[in-house]
Amino acid sequence: MGHAKFPPVRAFLFDLDGTLIDSKLDLVNSVNFMLREMRREVLPLETVASYIGHGAPRLVADALGANSTEADRKLGLEIFLVHYQKHSLEATRAYPGVVEGLQALQGHPMAVLTNKPAKMSVEILEVLGLRKYFRVVCGGDSFEKKKPDPRGAQAILEELDVRPEEAAMIGDSDVDMQTARNAGTFAVGVNYGFGQHNPAVYPADFYVNSLEELAALAVTVD
Repeated sequence: MGHAKFPPVRAFLFDLDGTLIDSKLDLVNSVNFMLREMRREVLPLETVASYIGHGAPRLVADALGANSTEADRKLGLEIFLVHYQKHSLEATRAYPGVVEGLQALQGHPMAVLTNKPAKMSVEILEVLGLRKYFRVVCGGDSFEKKKPDPRGAQAILEELDVRPEEAAMIGDSDVDMQTARNAGTFAVGVNYGFGQHNPAVYPADFYVNSLEELAALAVTVD
């Protein structure tokens, strides 16, 4: 099938938080738990949500602020990860249309590339019944550098035996759009989620309101 803007896509790489799953509340609650434990003021939900997308160390550092020490950030990360590991599925759910969208793409190579730790990502996907759709799940600790560095996407595409120009990166943030550009794939933005995205600076090639719309971009599979 394909779209007028670009040829049909063979493989799909997905961001996790804000794209496949709505994990905002659980992430924010764990950040604010960490802040309370460290005798800091809690932050508004949307403020914390704006920090999500670059991995846990950066999330904790941003929440603690510029005046925090390396020791503060290390302790904060430990507190955050322990709490989030226990509470990562209290409110987290797949977004509407995710299961239907992934089912429609079965037969196409699909992978998850997130800045969340890989083991935690796999556990969440398994509990939500989404792990079975993906040949590969890679996290922020799977490679030397996190998104938007292209090496994670490039390694996944090599494993899937797909060229960058045959693939699309789907996400909700500037980080995902930059990753797509850096890796040479198409960029697909979702019109939901909670990642920071400035389409004027990092535009996607195509935007969708639901992952169900991705089937229109895909190569027809016999």
